[in-house]
Amino acid sequence: MSPADQALLAAVLADDPAAVRAALADGADIERRDAHRRTPLLIAAADECVAAGEAPGGPGAGPPAGGGRPGRPRLVTGVTGSVRMMRALLPGGPDLKLVNRFGGISLIPAAERGHVDYVRAVLRETESDVDHVNRLGWTALLEAVILGDGGRAHQEIVELLITAGASPSLADGDGMTALEHAERRGFDEIAGLLRAVR
Repeated sequence: MSPADQALLAAVLADDPAAVRAALADGADIERRDAHRRTPLLIAAADECVAAGEAPGGPGAGPPAGGGRPGRPRLVTGVTGSVRMMRALLPGGPDLKLVNRFGGISLIPAAERGHVDYVRAVLRETESDVDHVNRLGWTALLEAVILGDGGRAHQEIVELLITAGASPSLADGDGMTALEHAERRGFDEIAGLLRAVR
């Protein structure tokens, strides 16, 4: 790896936009991968290095040079819940249909993990499919109930998803709906929200 490429990776990890610009001016390759096969953009997304990701000409400024789209970094934002990083990646035109290893879009892990602000932002600012079904047979609504804790964050996410048009009647691979899961788990508030839209 060239000194400029090493400087770029270090600048991203330090979340230093000036150092990102300097490394790129010195000839750093924006698509260079580190020892873990991560591009500078993926590092920025995973470590929430938003300032580096937003740097003019930096990793999140546009589509990669090879014409691909910054999909994996966008998926990572669903796990971290970073609204700022999600927004930093939007100008690059991320593929909203790209899926993670479970076949889910970023909305699904965000719903599971209780990232209310992220779910709200994705639903308002992107064309993400609110009823996307992953390989487990779960939508964001099902995942918020099945893997959530039934607390206030997950209640709010269920409400956001319903308001955005999520279908409570979609069942998992075993034929159980989100309402049935909520009732089985004793999530009375969530069950009430789901009953109200049947």
